Amino acid sequence: MNKLLKKVKNIQSEACVTIICNTHRTHPENEGDPIRLKNLVKNAEERLYNDYEKRFVWPIMEKLNEVVEKIDHRENLESLLIFVNPEMIEFTRLAINVTDRVVIDDTFATRDLVRAEHEQEAYYTLVLSRNDARLIEAMNDKAVVEVKGNFPYKNETLYNTDKLERNTAGSDEKLIEEFFNRVDKEVQAAIKGHPLPVMIITDERNHTHYMNVADRKEMYMGYLNKNRGDESAKIHHIIDDVWPAVHEINRKRNAARVEELGRAVGSGKFLSDINDIWRAILEGRGQTLFVKKGYFQPGLIAEDEIMLVDKFERDQKGICDDVVDEMIEHNLSFGGDTVFLSGDELDKFQNVALITRY
Repeated sequence: MNKLLKKVKNIQSEACVTIICNTHRTHPENEGDPIRLKNLVKNAEERLYNDYEKRFVWPIMEKLNEVVEKIDHRENLESLLIFVNPEMIEFTRLAINVTDRVVIDDTFATRDLVRAEHEQEAYYTLVLSRNDARLIEAMNDKAVVEVKGNFPYKNETLYNTDKLERNTAGSDEKLIEEFFNRVDKEVQAAIKGHPLPVMIITDERNHTHYMNVADRKEMYMGYLNKNRGDESAKIHHIIDDVWPAVHEINRKRNAARVEELGRAVGSGKFLSDINDIWRAILEGRGQTLFVKKGYFQPGLIAEDEIMLVDKFERDQKGICDDVVDEMIEHNLSFGGDTVFLSGDELDKFQNVALITRY
């Protein structure tokens, strides 16, 4: 799970402000991003002063204005999220489009962090040959950085120089697998602090040998049958090769989740009424929450009941900006997960549905 999501999802305190803003990667589009962000900050400031004493608001705004001035918009991705309350301030960039908005509640709005976990595919690419291995961190179709330290990892010792042994079946394979075993251990060490799935790019024979010796096969999401062992290959060219395969793996995974939803309808483990969903989640019975992408719904939450309100009432004190975000957070706290769907699968269920555990 995203480190920031882990940090903010369970924070509960007065005046948790979440600012969610679309941004741009390139010039000149990103020239307008500071203005867009400052307008959202102004909206947050007005709402805070309407609902709280000035002395309570001052330190929050001081933190917020300070971090806004530090943000380098030349490093923007598709969106920017800021989380601030009297005790903390954090911000992050995401590679997904969002709906510009300000959320002020007793908890932070985390749905876009959750959605990014599904739509923003962060992964490593292991470029593997019998001579060396490179490791590249990527996000969607963009290379982030090539991992250094012990990478590139070179095969400097595991060569068979004996002609007779080279002609012996299995001799070279054993040496190659020993090299790949060492590569696997270096990969595990390199990604320990920032674990992500690993995509391998190599030929089929190498992939078979590598998976024979890999300690944690589950961390490898798949492979692309292509030789990219050239040390001079640019990392963005490598990711251009790999991304379509990663995207296809994601597409199949999402299709399987839609099939899961279809099987649940009529099974006795499916709910679509918003209050039935809310009560099931509070009881810890939620397994998978399906949400229509882009669906936001303000409401008044009183114990185990939700009263939906018009979007024009969302700025009133006591109104939850987005009850769906509350559902996502509570379901996550009980070990449930969330799937965001962009098609019409949820239209007949009023944009939200839940598969229950029992």
